[in-house]
Amino acid sequence: MMSQTAISEELFCFLDGNSLKDKTREAMMLLSVSEDGWPHAAMVSVGEMVALNQEELRIALWPKTHTVANLKRTKQATLVAVHKGKVHYVRLAIKPLPALKDAKHNRERFQAKVVSVKEDTAKYAKITSGIRFALYDPESVVRRWTETVSELKK
Repeated sequence: MMSQTAISEELFCFLDGNSLKDKTREAMMLLSVSEDGWPHAAMVSVGEMVALNQEELRIALWPKTHTVANLKRTKQATLVAVHKGKVHYVRLAIKPLPALKDAKHNRERFQAKVVSVKEDTAKYAKITSGIRFALYDPESVVRRWTETVSELKK
């Protein structure tokens, strides 16, 4: 049952925008609904999202994507993150943020209020990972992530 309206302390620490270099292998799914009513999944990283607190996140996405169009249209999304042996399903109420005039990276920015949270575990198995990836150019990507997260906090 989804009744929590705040992400866990563990998930907050993962999404707090700190120690990005140590979080370069994890991806999350941001789910939205397409115009034809089908679920739409997009991978996001800690370099595209920051938790301001346990009830409020900010998201920076590449412009002109299906996800951006869906968020603007429905004003809803679900974040799915696998972290510390749990699957976190976070329903979000979305509101577009104005563009930053001095942004280093062209991104669509969104405010996301946590509407509900479900944490899932398996009684019969240990959840060991979600989507994982290896960056081709970690130094460059972490630099961009750091700049993007800094801009999201503005």
